[in-house]
Formats: sequence, structure tokens, C-alpha cells
Amino acid sequence: MQAIKTNDGRIKAKTQQYYPLILVFLVALIFLSIVYSLINGQANISIEDIVQILLTKVSGGRLGSLDGITSNSAVNIIWFVRTPRVILAVFVGMGLAITGAVMQAVVQNPLADPYILGISSGASLGATFAILVGFGTGSIFSQFGLAFGAFVGAMAAAFGVLVLSGIGGRMTSVKLVLSGSVIGALCSSISSFIVYLANNAEGMKTVTFWAMGSLASASWNKLGVLSVVVVLITGFFLFQHRILNVMLLGDEAAITLGVPLAKYRQLYLLLAALLTGVIVAYSGMIGFVGLIIPHIVRGLIGSDHKRLLPIVALSGALFMIWADVLSRIMIPNVELPIGIITSVIGAPLFIYIIVKKGYNFGG
Repeated sequence: MQAIKTNDGRIKAKTQQYYPLILVFLVALIFLSIVYSLINGQANISIEDIVQILLTKVSGGRLGSLDGITSNSAVNIIWFVRTPRVILAVFVGMGLAITGAVMQAVVQNPLADPYILGISSGASLGATFAILVGFGTGSIFSQFGLAFGAFVGAMAAAFGVLVLSGIGGRMTSVKLVLSGSVIGALCSSISSFIVYLANNAEGMKTVTFWAMGSLASASWNKLGVLSVVVVLITGFFLFQHRILNVMLLGDEAAITLGVPLAKYRQLYLLLAALLTGVIVAYSGMIGFVGLIIPHIVRGLIGSDHKRLLPIVALSGALFMIWADVLSRIMIPNVELPIGIITSVIGAPLFIYIIVKKGYNFGG
């Protein structure tokens, strides 16, 4: 399906002409950004040492040696702190951006983001319960703690929205948005009630920091589940571009084309909820990524999801890498929650999108 023409049709036509080059350019930018992220931090480590450490660790000692590394702390910082963190940033940014693009097509709402189903409020409720009530202490889930509670809360909220939106007939985009608002408000009120009753100042501080988003807890152990979920669901959505394009046309057009949108909508929402739930569990709630990245890319190359989704995934990863870098270097010896950075960058961009003349969702 060709991209719908807008006032910027000429620019989009040229952009589509150079589409393969754009993909290569974004991949190169991500690689350079990863290198920059590994270099920058509180500890100064040379690029030569970083390359040596990575070659040795990745190859299992076959392509390098740590003999020339003067400090053992440098090895620990690069391999156990910065490398998992930048990889987590790539997967989180990719997952949030791709989910945002899919949700905007599913509910036919340009303001949709990965948290529209009340997932953020459900995850916040689960995390609050896990931290302040002490869920998981001394159990088989104690090593997961907050992440497990957040994931359960996110999935419970998503299933609640799906059940509520399906009551009384066919699921529609309007009913999904309204159901998400209701479930989100309910979860937020319960979370506030738990915080009010709890007498745990340190736990409340942890909840607040987690709610603003952070990649500080990144580790190799956490990357396994997250990377598999992000890669599999993102790969699935990349092959669903025709159905997503039909969703932009509306339910009546889909019926005419013989596409059962209700069935696909349920499937996409379940996968989007799963992906967002896993991301929120490990990184907290990071706003604006799934909202602004699809808008920016759509404004450059059009709304055809065949071209849109790959660029959105790469752009989300690139955006998150730099947001994490800024969170670490803006204030010396202080790490800002990454949600603050994404909001500071995302809010002005989204205001510009709103006031820009000629912008048309789906066009």
C-alpha cells in the first residue's frame, strides 16, 4: 500500500527513494551511539581498553586478552555495567516505539501510546504492592521482586481492559480507549491507597524513582527474557503491515475488504500488552518514546507500515540510547531518571507536532 499523500508529498517521495540508505544510516548511528555511551561515564576508560575488554569477553578470550588492562574495575564497569545498560536501552527504545506505532493504528488514535490500556497504572500498582507490602520476600520470586510485581500488574490491567471493552458487543477503538481510562484510574486509586496506608519511607522513594523510569538496574541476567520478547514480538509486527494499514482505514473499510479487525485487534493488543509489561517491569515507566517516535517517522516517510515499522524500531533504539547518555552526564555525579529526560525532550516535540499545519494522522 502506497503512503497517503500530504502537503509534504515530495519530501516523502524522496525519502522513500532513499529508504535503504536511511536504514543503513540509522544502524550506523546506533553503532556509533553505543560506542559513545560505553565511553562516557563517571570513570574515564580509554576506547582501546573498551575494545579490548569487549573482544575478550565476547570471544571468550580467543580474540583478545585482559593482560593490558591496568584496572580490574574497568573490566567490571564496561562488561557488567555499561554494556548491559546500553543493550537494555536499545531493546527498551525499540519495544516502546514499535508498540506505540501499533497501538496508534489499532485504536486509530494519534495520541495512543504503549500505556493507553492502563498498563502503566497496572504496573505501578503491582510495583507499589511488591515494594511496600513486601510481596516476594522469602519466596521463589524474591530475586525478581519489583519486576515481577510490575509485570503481573501490567498484564492484569491489560486483560481487564480487554474484558471490559468486549462487554456488550464488538470491541471498538473507542471502547478500548475508554476502558483503558477506567482501568487506569482504578489502578491509580488503589496504588495511592496502598501508599497512604504503608509506613515505609524508603519503599515510597523506590516506587517514585521506578515510576520515573531508569536503566540503572540493567544486568546480563535481565537481558535474556527482555531481548527474546522484544525481538519476537517486533519481528511479528513487522510482517503485519498490511493489516495495520487496513486498520488506519477504519472498521467499515475493513469489513468491505473482508478483514476481521476485531480478531486482529485482540491479538495485537495482547502482544503489545505483553511487550510493554516486560519493558515496564525492568525499566519502569518511560514516557513519550512510543508517542513521539512514530509521529516523527510517520511525518518523514508516510504511514505505510511496511516502511514505517523498521524505521520506528531503529529510531526508538537510537532515541533511548541518547536519553540514557543524557541522564548520566547532564548533572555530574548524579543520575537522573530517564523518564525525566524523555519527557523534557518529548513534550516540546509533541507540541510542535500538534501545532504544525498540515499534519494528518495516517497521512
